Amino acid sequence: MKIQWDKQRCSHSGNCVKSMPEVFKILDGQFVIEPDKAAYDEIVKVVNQCPSGALKCID
Repeated sequence: MKIQWDKQRCSHSGNCVKSMPEVFKILDGQFVIEPDKAAYDEIVKVVNQCPSGALKCID
């Protein structure tokens, strides 16, 4: 699984980081996504809750 992040669209609400910090995190000021750190269906739930629609799952 790959997760696409649209930096321009992101509202920086932090929902993804708060909901699943093992996958979505800020490291050295950069947004990092590590999809291998959680189950596919759990990641999809968090991505679908993104208020700005900046995150998308790509199979």
